[in-house]
Amino acid sequence: MRAPHEPDSPGLMPLASLMREAPVVADPQTAKLKLSQATDRLDPEGMAALAALLEAHPVAHAVCLGLTEGSPFLLDLVRAEPGRLLRALGTDPHAHLDALTAQAVAAAEEAQDEAEIMRALRRMRAEAALTIALADIGGAFDLEQVTGALTDVADTAVRAALCFLLKEAARSGKIAAEAAVPDGPSGLAVIAMGKHGARELNYSSDIDLVVVYDRGKAPLTAGTEPSPFFVRITKGLVRLLQERTADGYVLRVDLRLRPDPGSTQVALSTHAALDYYEREGATWERAAYIKARAVAGDLAVGRVFLGELAPFVWRRVLDFQAIADVHAMKREIHAFRGHDVVAVEGHNVKLGRGGIREIEFFVQTQQLIAGGRDPLLRTSRTLDALDALVDHRWIAPKVRDELKEAYCFLRRVEHRIQMVADAQTHELPESREAMEGFARFMGYADRDAFAAALVERLQRVQLHYAQLFEDAPPPAALCEELVFPAGENDRQTLASLSRLGFREPAAASAIVRGWLAGGPRALKTEGARSHLARIAPLFLEALARGGDPDGALIAADRFLAELPGPRLLAALDRHPDLVRLLATILAAAPRLGETLARRPSLTDALLDPAFFDVLPDEDDLRVRLDHLLDTAETDEEQFDRARRFRQEQHVLIGVRIASGTLPAARAGEAYARLAEVIIRALFRRVRARFAEAHGQIEGARAAVVAMGKLGGREMTAGSDLDLIVLYDYPGGADVMSDGRRPLAASHYFARFTQRLVSALTALTNAGKLYDVDLRLRPSGRAGPLATRLSSFESYQCEEAWTWEHMALTRARVIAAEADFGIAVGRVIHAVMARPREKRRIAGDILDMRRAIAAEKGEDDRWNLKHAAGGQVDVEFLAQYLVLAFAADHPEIVDTVTARVLAAAERLALLAPEDAQVLIRACRLYQDLTQVLRLAVDAHVVPLDASPALRALLARAGEMPDFATLEAHLVDTQGKVREIFIRLLEADAA
Repeated sequence: MRAPHEPDSPGLMPLASLMREAPVVADPQTAKLKLSQATDRLDPEGMAALAALLEAHPVAHAVCLGLTEGSPFLLDLVRAEPGRLLRALGTDPHAHLDALTAQAVAAAEEAQDEAEIMRALRRMRAEAALTIALADIGGAFDLEQVTGALTDVADTAVRAALCFLLKEAARSGKIAAEAAVPDGPSGLAVIAMGKHGARELNYSSDIDLVVVYDRGKAPLTAGTEPSPFFVRITKGLVRLLQERTADGYVLRVDLRLRPDPGSTQVALSTHAALDYYEREGATWERAAYIKARAVAGDLAVGRVFLGELAPFVWRRVLDFQAIADVHAMKREIHAFRGHDVVAVEGHNVKLGRGGIREIEFFVQTQQLIAGGRDPLLRTSRTLDALDALVDHRWIAPKVRDELKEAYCFLRRVEHRIQMVADAQTHELPESREAMEGFARFMGYADRDAFAAALVERLQRVQLHYAQLFEDAPPPAALCEELVFPAGENDRQTLASLSRLGFREPAAASAIVRGWLAGGPRALKTEGARSHLARIAPLFLEALARGGDPDGALIAADRFLAELPGPRLLAALDRHPDLVRLLATILAAAPRLGETLARRPSLTDALLDPAFFDVLPDEDDLRVRLDHLLDTAETDEEQFDRARRFRQEQHVLIGVRIASGTLPAARAGEAYARLAEVIIRALFRRVRARFAEAHGQIEGARAAVVAMGKLGGREMTAGSDLDLIVLYDYPGGADVMSDGRRPLAASHYFARFTQRLVSALTALTNAGKLYDVDLRLRPSGRAGPLATRLSSFESYQCEEAWTWEHMALTRARVIAAEADFGIAVGRVIHAVMARPREKRRIAGDILDMRRAIAAEKGEDDRWNLKHAAGGQVDVEFLAQYLVLAFAADHPEIVDTVTARVLAAAERLALLAPEDAQVLIRACRLYQDLTQVLRLAVDAHVVPLDASPALRALLARAGEMPDFATLEAHLVDTQGKVREIFIRLLEADAA
């Protein structure tokens, strides 16, 4: 009998012998211990076989040790079934993967119920995931082999699951038996899109599917309606693949690339789909179908559908509107990306500058433009397409070679990121310490060595991407000179404006003529008007790209009317990218535009080469603010400088969000970091100035505790500050301060709190810093402004209501004297960790949610905070988990909602599927809320939202357009509300 570590047959090599590279291990002894513990359930024969295998192949041993340090997910796969590791290392990887898929197909064909097939597919995926990861980490597979293997597993799972569902339908008399065989004539076709369709699947990726059916080819029995039948089959397919069980999941399925996902069923007739694309298919949908492939069901129907769609994707004549769309898409992705410096920590290797998307866009746009006339360019795989572009002289071989090498490198990084926790993420770790560990997992000695290799590739991609279409002619509408004479509108100019999309070109021309006549005060000088005349064509074209040229021009008119002087116009004249950025802001975020108009000096920072690269960290903010405040001559000047500093930083964060250089998910942290730095700076100065008048209380200490959005690091541009001030001192209540105007201790800290709040809220010549809310203190408005720590602890333990403990889940100390912050933190944690009756807590939260719904309503899906299944539901669930389980699991206590949910999943307090839905919903709501508060200062999308704002929201939600985003939002809210009701009602019963 063959030993587990011997090859299956002559000529086949075990994976362990094929490995040629490995991660760098920081702590070999600990790694060996972890590996030993993960495999200790092997029987003695298996243990001996694994030991012999690793001893014979030192690189394989190093790979396994690196796995224990770098990937909790892979280590969990080994721990759950150690035999997987032995089988993966001891057999030829291709043969092993073939056997796994064959076993899964056989098990699916024999399965009698859903539980059996779900288990078979999940076991296949788990062992295949481990095998492919080992082959990738060890260098035994190149990129094509890795993505091909991942795609084969996905194809197998989709086919097997669909075949099972069709068999079930045949047994129940809904469809003819001949349809229920692999690739049988069912009339239903599953089309793989994106990387799945191109056989380029990520390590931990959603699969994008479009499901279509041909009514005339579907062998349905009498009385079976095609639409509800195939919709039910499609929903069953998603459930079999996506639902998490004790064995995990197979694939996350996304059906949102179908036509008009907000208003169509999950399965469409081929006729309806083709009709949609013929009527209103967008350029991005053409690009999506470059990679489409029929993968399951009636493949003949799928191929016919894709064949009939080919004229939509591949147009035989040059489509000038499509070329204009491509150029605009390129500018949208490329503009405002700053200069050459890249912040490695937190960089998104897919969407960030120089990332995978830029390479794919480089390829697909040229395919769209030329593929209609040249069928040899119609390949779905990125690397093959680069070769084809060279063969047909669209790009130089050197460009192809550099982009290929960068693509392979970045995809390898992307896979390694996803291996860490089996998460669909593309972002590198955000801390330097975590980056050190990831660099070692990639096989580099340290963070700096990896960063150098990464940045070299990113900059190379940026260079080629920037040169794409750089010699493109100006938009057709602007080929002729735009003329705005003082006396009347120019006829040719009106025609050009109409071609740009202005509904009222005469009114638009009149506005621009008013500018050039010196109407706004910033345009009183000849020099200012000359600057404007030169940028006007580009400015108008950029405003038109937002989708509502007339509305954007009105916003621009308000902007110029507010502008105090001509300084900004000179900068715009010198920097065309700044013109486009300003147009984007005015079209999508008019509130931000109004701020820029009042403070045009803020645009100076936009011209700094470092602006779009690295956000200032806490130390940088502190040093800059301290310098500003320390050099002020009066308290009033200090307050003015603090306000201007805050305004400047808010605008710079906002511009980063609007330009796409700062993911909205990180903006909340940036706003909170800024608020903390300002509060700490004023806390110290107000405390010192207060002591000058009233002296000190010996041994007294104070702390500021952040609650709400600041506590949870989820602030937006419009957030106020929920604060509590706590203090303590030795001695009794009659202690007095020692200053020239002494105060009793309670009055001392109440007055100090008033001074601090005034420093934050007072309206000065420079405006105000923040609105401050102290109502979350003990007893709310009826309680003292500042609370002694012992009284706070007593109140929280004996008197506080459930809602007050919910609020306390987000409490954290942000300013304190000496070690008093540690003492306050201990008290808060002790209150959180008190045993509670889950039934009462769940009941109270349900009652609160119903009361909020009655007062605020919950039917408007775009009221992201209060909608059924919206932000409040997610936050209330996280707060419930802390209050209900912190006594037994103190590690669940965290002020950040998403981290609480992730901890609940790790502790098995939430089912993995529920946790993932909630975590993704939390991020989606926060991302969209950031954009809304920045653009229109609201939690809801206004009915008259501009196309530019809708596009900005779609980008923040990582969806191709607003309709798809809306469908995604509705689906997410439905899932969140179901989880909320199910979990809380069960515990409240």
